[in-house]
Amino acid sequence: MLILGLNMFHADASAAIVLDGEVKFAIAEERLNRRKHFGGFPALAVKACLDAVGAKMSDIDHVAVGQDSDANLTKKVQYALANPAKILNFIRLRQRKESMRDVRSLLSKALDIDSVQLRFQEHHLEHHIAHIASAYYCSPWDKAAGFSYDGSGDFVSTMMARCEGNEIEVLERVFLPHSLGSVYTMICEFIGYTQYGDEGKVMGLAPYGRDTYCNEISKIVATKNGSFQLDLSYFKPLGSNQGMQVLPDGTVRLARHFSNRMEKLFGEPRRPHAEISQRDNDLAFALQHRFEEVFFHLLNHLHQRVPLEDIAMAGGCALNSVANGKLFDRTPFRRTYIQPAAGDEGLAIGAALHTYHSVLKQPRRHELKHSYLGPEFSESRIQSALQRAGLQCRKLEREMLLDAVAEQVAAGNVIGWFQGRMEWGPRALGNRSIVAHPGLPNMKDVLNARIKHREWFRPFAPSILADYQHEYFEHDHPSPFMLHVYKVRPEKRKELCAVNHVDDTGRLQTVTREENPMYYDLISAFHRKTGIPVILNTSFNENEPIVCTPEEAIDCFQRTRMDVLAIGRFMVVKAGTPDEQALTASSVRKSEGAEPI
Repeated sequence: MLILGLNMFHADASAAIVLDGEVKFAIAEERLNRRKHFGGFPALAVKACLDAVGAKMSDIDHVAVGQDSDANLTKKVQYALANPAKILNFIRLRQRKESMRDVRSLLSKALDIDSVQLRFQEHHLEHHIAHIASAYYCSPWDKAAGFSYDGSGDFVSTMMARCEGNEIEVLERVFLPHSLGSVYTMICEFIGYTQYGDEGKVMGLAPYGRDTYCNEISKIVATKNGSFQLDLSYFKPLGSNQGMQVLPDGTVRLARHFSNRMEKLFGEPRRPHAEISQRDNDLAFALQHRFEEVFFHLLNHLHQRVPLEDIAMAGGCALNSVANGKLFDRTPFRRTYIQPAAGDEGLAIGAALHTYHSVLKQPRRHELKHSYLGPEFSESRIQSALQRAGLQCRKLEREMLLDAVAEQVAAGNVIGWFQGRMEWGPRALGNRSIVAHPGLPNMKDVLNARIKHREWFRPFAPSILADYQHEYFEHDHPSPFMLHVYKVRPEKRKELCAVNHVDDTGRLQTVTREENPMYYDLISAFHRKTGIPVILNTSFNENEPIVCTPEEAIDCFQRTRMDVLAIGRFMVVKAGTPDEQALTASSVRKSEGAEPI
């Protein structure tokens, strides 16, 4: 049975394909059309899904969409009637969404196929149920608490559920305009981070602040009886687009969230790219602090209703890895499952798996243990791309490549690491990564100056061998998808100075050989050379979606000041890289399998 899952006409459009209950392939449209957070129809992603399993659209049995414009219709109407000036906008929005619901026509047009040939059944699933499904059905558990929260989806911002067997029982919803995600976005905008997806930047800025405004920010969002409520005087009235607009070309644009009351209280908003003041740092601190307080309040209430140790979480706010890392100390939950694409691209998987398990009543057999669900490329494709780019390289046997790259990292060089299948979700997890030494004091500045060009305050992530996590971090709950932040142990902070954030934390990726043998063995090779079982990992890109193809990786390597490219079995060392000749010669001596290209 083939099920195609879609997130369409919403931020981070995506597609996933499920074969007999197992996710075989999943990809966000942005990775293919190179337009970050693309929110149109995921035509290229659909084609990639079909190609991955060798199927035609006429072979698909079911199509599931993680959006249902009929969900919570009564609440939408009530809100519109209470805000008469918005009624016409709501009608127009509903008309536009209805025109986008014709999945059969959209697919036949995108794939140039007669709709008569399409035999699938169509399913629309409420946004937050799809989120919870994306986590619960990928988890190893047969029962768990379910939790989803973000800005908005189908007029809901937060959902709590009881998950058992094949079923997800919705216990509570928090309806718009009350949204913890909107609070985060509003204050991000006020301090100059106005683009969709900027919230993660502000999470990294927060530790530079002080508690100056904690009392003021706590007044914006109040907690009560296991829920929360916004003081709407701080916000612009909710428009028909629920705070976010997808333009006809698929660009995602945020509406202004903050009202004039914010300016009266805190002064003029910061302009994007202007200098960051201590006020901005302090607002970021207060925002993250209050976000965590409300989050833990909700989870403690959920645990009262679902008194289990396991929680399956999703939604854009579930990417707040700082809060995730603290929930074990602030709630009774002991284990989390947060699938790698916890944001809206994950709706494609959630809708497909919900159709398979809840609608079709098929048994659960599969656990999603890794994120490597995207495309991979043949050795001949990689070699051809290198030759077209005019790059001199060597083709190395596996062990020789691992040793040579580990030696380059140990020498302080910056390596583009392109291997196997691309990751699913926003994090590079060892297949489309830039790797570097985590213990060099200047490495963060080197990466920002030469390649990433990111804000100075944003931290880089440590990838650590799972067996050493407790030795280096103050918590041993695994974080395979880089979705938990933990304190670095005091005695290890100097050793990890390039990935130790200002508050002595790291957003770690726990790496096992089972999940990624190649990446695990690279870190192991680095460990043997340096005594450090950790490598600095950041996404393989430069202010663009993470690279997908060999050509994109090569282009990024050539236009930045990266030192080395390890792509498949091939290794390219830029002229002028320190120790270039010695390292290359050393690598060649260690194996007769090295082949010049």
